[in-house]
Amino acid sequence: MNPKNILNNNYNKNVFVKLKWGSSYTGIFIGSDNYMNIILDSCSEVITEQNLGFLGLVLIRCNNILFISFNNN
Repeated sequence: MNPKNILNNNYNKNVFVKLKWGSSYTGIFIGSDNYMNIILDSCSEVITEQNLGFLGLVLIRCNNILFISFNNN
């Protein structure tokens, strides 16, 4: 399965992104590029299910991402 197809099919959906360094972010997935860098809107940083703060519009570089999980609601 091609990960770009998964990204392309999940625009404007809620997403949870875990980084290699332990940080986690939630937001609305609004875009990606050919390198699979991703853009989140209404993004918040989360640690152990506790919201640490609102960040707004965020770009996350692909090489920092451990995994991405889309909420299908």
